Amino acid sequence: MNKEEAFNKIADMVSDQFDIDRSKITGDLNFKNDLDADSIDFVEFVLDLEDTFGAEISDEDAEKLNTINEAVDFVLKHQ
Repeated sequence: MNKEEAFNKIADMVSDQFDIDRSKITGDLNFKNDLDADSIDFVEFVLDLEDTFGAEISDEDAEKLNTINEAVDFVLKHQ
């Protein structure tokens, strides 16, 4: 999987979970600041990432995922 494919999958997940128009999702979108994701929303998103990409994400690593691009880079690195 390349970066564009990973971005598109993650963007689709974010669009569904956070009810945001898919066309407004960019790599710099911040989960907490731009989406107002609370801790429960974010944990659910991380669990979806794990299921979708087959990567285990520790709590420590999850705390470092602030933007869409950071999530994309993480899953590509840990596939």
